[in-house]
Amino acid sequence: MSQTLTFSSGDLQAAKACIAAATADVSIKLQQAGAGKSVGACGELLLSPSDLRQSNAIAQFLGGCTLLPESGTLDVLSWVDWEETSLREAVLSQDAQSIHQAVQHLQSALGSNDYIIGDALTLADVVIYVALLPVQEQAGQLQKYLQQLGQLPVFQKGLEQALGKDPQQHLQTDQSHNSTRPKPRVPISGQRNVLITSALPYVNNVPHLGNIIGCVLSADVYARYCRSRGYNCIYVCGTDEYGTATETKALEEGLTPQQICDKYNKIHADIYEWFDIDFDIFGRTPTWQQTEIGQGIFNTLDRAGQLVEQTIEQLYSEAAGKFLADRFVTGTCPKCQYEDARGDQCDSCGNLLNPTDLINPKCKLTGTTPVLRTTKHIFLDLPKLSPQLQAYITEASNKGGWSNNCVQVTNSWMRDGLKVRCITRDLKWGTTVPRPGYEDKVFYVWFDAPIGYISITANYVGDWQSWWQNPDNVELVQFMGKDNVPFHTVIFPATLLGTGEKWTLMKNISVTEYLNYEGTQFSKSRGVGVFGNDAQETGIPVEVWRYYLLANRPESADTDFKWSDLAAKNNGELLANLGNFINRGLSFVYTKFGGEVPEVHAEKGAEAVAELGRQVGPLVDSYVTALEARKLKDGIRIAMSISSLGNKFLQDYKPWESIKTDKELCGSYLAACVGLVALLAALIHPYMPSVTRKVQQQLDVSAESLRLTDSFLKKSYALASIIPPGHHINKPEVLFRNITDEEVDQLRERYKGNQQQRVSTSSAAASSSSTATAQAIPSKQVKAGKQPKQPKGPNAAAAPTTSTSSSSSAPPQAQSHATSAPQPTAASASASAAAAASGSSAADGAGAMSNGQAPAKKEGKKKDGGGGGGGGNKKADDRPADISRVDLRVGLIRKAWQHKEADSLYVEEVEVGEDAARQVVSGLVKFIPEAQMQMRRCVLVCNLKPANMRGVKSHAMVLCATSLDGLQVELVEPPEGSAPGDRVSVQGYEGEPDEQLNPKKKVFEQVTPDLQTNSLKLACYKGIPLSTNKGPCTVRSILGGSIK
Repeated sequence: MSQTLTFSSGDLQAAKACIAAATADVSIKLQQAGAGKSVGACGELLLSPSDLRQSNAIAQFLGGCTLLPESGTLDVLSWVDWEETSLREAVLSQDAQSIHQAVQHLQSALGSNDYIIGDALTLADVVIYVALLPVQEQAGQLQKYLQQLGQLPVFQKGLEQALGKDPQQHLQTDQSHNSTRPKPRVPISGQRNVLITSALPYVNNVPHLGNIIGCVLSADVYARYCRSRGYNCIYVCGTDEYGTATETKALEEGLTPQQICDKYNKIHADIYEWFDIDFDIFGRTPTWQQTEIGQGIFNTLDRAGQLVEQTIEQLYSEAAGKFLADRFVTGTCPKCQYEDARGDQCDSCGNLLNPTDLINPKCKLTGTTPVLRTTKHIFLDLPKLSPQLQAYITEASNKGGWSNNCVQVTNSWMRDGLKVRCITRDLKWGTTVPRPGYEDKVFYVWFDAPIGYISITANYVGDWQSWWQNPDNVELVQFMGKDNVPFHTVIFPATLLGTGEKWTLMKNISVTEYLNYEGTQFSKSRGVGVFGNDAQETGIPVEVWRYYLLANRPESADTDFKWSDLAAKNNGELLANLGNFINRGLSFVYTKFGGEVPEVHAEKGAEAVAELGRQVGPLVDSYVTALEARKLKDGIRIAMSISSLGNKFLQDYKPWESIKTDKELCGSYLAACVGLVALLAALIHPYMPSVTRKVQQQLDVSAESLRLTDSFLKKSYALASIIPPGHHINKPEVLFRNITDEEVDQLRERYKGNQQQRVSTSSAAASSSSTATAQAIPSKQVKAGKQPKQPKGPNAAAAPTTSTSSSSSAPPQAQSHATSAPQPTAASASASAAAAASGSSAADGAGAMSNGQAPAKKEGKKKDGGGGGGGGNKKADDRPADISRVDLRVGLIRKAWQHKEADSLYVEEVEVGEDAARQVVSGLVKFIPEAQMQMRRCVLVCNLKPANMRGVKSHAMVLCATSLDGLQVELVEPPEGSAPGDRVSVQGYEGEPDEQLNPKKKVFEQVTPDLQTNSLKLACYKGIPLSTNKGPCTVRSILGGSIK
């Protein structure tokens, strides 16, 4: 398919695409942005029709497997990521030190080689070469490397295409980009420098409310408080992506570990953004910084004699042919007899385990009983480090005020005596162990994961040592749930202490107990509870969720989430207390004083105002004390108590009465109330920043004026001094709404059971009119076409990734990359970048399929009421039940209207390339508004048996995707340019569809479990995109959803 690259004149990033295209011998059209062709800010490109906008993604797409070899995919992509997040940032900032550090890192990796990875040109060389062009004179020994690349004909051709005959005139940094990007913070001498981390959420699932309050939300409150106080702080977090759990999840979903990580990192990031979490950086662990720092710590420990090698007996799966890492083994816990304990930890009693401790162990991969075999592993010598570690724990816990639950867990570990702890595992997905003979092993995730704090900081600022090797000037504060405590108070500090180097060790720690759900435990693995995406879809604003979770924070004991309690706190505390006071006070000023803040008159009401200050001021002091001690629950309780004082003040002095007799007296009271509103806005900002922003707008004051500085806090004793008299406020608006009992009942019902049960229930409701009943009449006339061909050019890079559970009937190329690194197929490269680009859609992703329209068919007679599939063709029944037997075609919904006899059903008139439109009935009313159903392109299942739906016959089924929680349903949409009637097929599953599927054989029911959307929003069968000759079919937003 012909590709067009639109770019701004002189945009250096366009050179990456041109060089990649030249290397892969792919022809692209070049078009400079002009009138009507703006591509946005400088540095943004557009490759159409693929709808890619990021330079590295475009280069990856065009270069295909020529620049992304299968054997080194992960390494190449790590360097590409480094170029985007570190090297390019250094060049754009024009910071000599950052550029020097980047060049040194490259020199170290390159050595005497000609290329960064292996002995051939890769995508890493292309993007690094282009990034360094503006600073060639600072490249030192890399100049030879750059010159050699620049002499390659493909580089010369690409540069000339992008920059013209004289590329040098364009080799300048993008100052506009640099000026808008905040510079990373580093510690400042003489100031309070606070490094805040929250436990890195594991990437293999959607976070639930217990996860959110246990780490990221709690740390966010503290970070916002520190910033408001003027401390120099950074908040570091990211997804923990290595380890067994990722490999297990990848096997479950039929994806590669990288694809799983990409999928769930995006889900986590989106959820935290909705929850208003203000990270300084939200990163990821699979980076070159993680490898470099992690291996560096390992080597230092090794040189210091803190590591020991031991030969151990380990469980080996003969069926899988491999040693089993901890989480690939399940069995009965020897401590509490829980029957589904993991090989590393029991979820029931919390004890850490070894796989060999389990009773009746089973291989999670095969279900077989593993056997014991000997193998070598490396251990951290914790007994040797115990005296040094105990001294640290004693000092830090006393000075840092560690919580009781944290101290108890830590002391129990130390009291029982530490044992050597294995820090290597038999896995592929992780940081490789830099020791001969350990090529097939990686670091254990709990040795590697805490190092992620450091490596993510290194992605934020080049001089990461200024934060992590600066204990005299930096205080490290960490937030986590109690199950993570020993790794942060014992193993991680022991690791750093063992190096003998000067590290910033954790000083303060905030630990939560468990948040339960309606009397039972939240569980990611079992899908029990309310998850982050669920909260978004309830219609309850984020500030209510934040308030409830923080007011109910399990600081010293487990707490319970209850829908009735959520409503009670919203209605009785936010609405009736905080919202009531703010709205009453400001509304009175706006209506009775024309929006102008009155002054306090010395002889009228001054004593009452002063008394209010004498009550509020000490509470504000207590608030600061609580937040400094990370007692977040106390902090919000105090803020709400101050609001209650405001309501009491209004009730006691009744300004609505004094306004009738003495406006100046009334004004004194209201001056104090306006000041108290501003104070409350500042105090609740760490907890409910969205409410503070609304109040700030109503007060018409700047965010800076509401900082919790010492001078601002002193004004809490003189409330009328916070907002000066004569200041004009804006029209007040209601801040909160009531949550009804009916809503509570509906929400409790919606989120009962587990996620899978919800999906099944919702999917059954959504598709009750279509999945088993909306069957198709035989076509009288269909457009003729050819069968799909193999992709050519850049799209022929590799076969799409598929599930390891693919049926044996699938061709070899459909299974060959089941567990390999991500392949640069047209679909994957296009959609991954499109999903990341702002506002872009993967609907135009390019899959170079040839014309795949369905051949013409003749209507055949049916026997036994039409039960014989394939119009009497008995061979059809003998074929495997796969997607090739399903007649999928592009449809155009000309019009849709609500079924007269069914509130949940639409009746649609759908053009599908035949003489007449088909009539289709779909259960989509509660998911898609009627207006959005008009003139919609869709994918139809055209060979199911027709069905009568409440008196209306349905002759096809509209293919839809359902989200994991079952609350969202979207049409599967064909790519732009597809015509009604075009065949939708799957590469590797070519063949004639049945004329009509035999309902007794349940072919379609056997196909649907393998129909899912992937992390790129592509509609897939066994991991392979559903495609027309114009590209892959997509959905608008649902990731990992089922398709029916």
